[in-house]
Amino acid sequence: MTLTHNTESPATALSGPDLPIGTPSKVICVGLNYRDHATEAGLEAPTKPLLFAKWPNTLIGHGGEIQVPNGVRTDYEAELAVVIGRRARRVTSEEALDYVAGYLCANDVSARDLQFDDGQWVRGKSLDTFCPIGPTLVPRDQVPDPQNLGIKLWLNGVLMQDSSTAQMIFSVADIISYVSQTATLEPGDVILTGTPAGVGVFRNPPVGLKDGDEVSVEIERIGKLTNRVRVTA
Repeated sequence: MTLTHNTESPATALSGPDLPIGTPSKVICVGLNYRDHATEAGLEAPTKPLLFAKWPNTLIGHGGEIQVPNGVRTDYEAELAVVIGRRARRVTSEEALDYVAGYLCANDVSARDLQFDDGQWVRGKSLDTFCPIGPTLVPRDQVPDPQNLGIKLWLNGVLMQDSSTAQMIFSVADIISYVSQTATLEPGDVILTGTPAGVGVFRNPPVGLKDGDEVSVEIERIGKLTNRVRVTA
């Protein structure tokens, strides 16, 4: 399967630089999947993956602009993204990584006021441009162990998140297997695997994204994804 950019994607007009993959049929996310993040949130670690979705209109590439509506309280979340390479239905954890095309850095940008007010997360996670991914798709064979990668996020050059994918509660393989039991994963589908501690909403005082901010997500072996924030009317 060739993962090429779809120039007719509605996200293209929002993204600036092209996306590193085509528009996926699904963008699946996992909440509270790092032990250190669950601890900072004061929540019990989940006993099974906590799934939610972002819509494809959220996707932008490296260098694209995160457009935040004025007055929306917005946060960052560094995440390892997995791109599916072939159809996966009811696969086991042992075979799940064989279905991976490659990996990306991702930023699960979140409108915290919408997320918390709604009581479910899809709307607050799915504003236009709220899912930067990139900088390029790194093939699976170049990442022998996705559970041993450093993951960091900088906001205007200040290190805000600094952890490891070893902190994941559910591994990449376990997540793929879990999702595939009820939803067939198609080539090009993207899974965001959760964020570590250090998000803005749980800081004292809280930190939100502002106009002109620069956000960079760096994951060992994957690369560095950088985007700027613009507050819109």
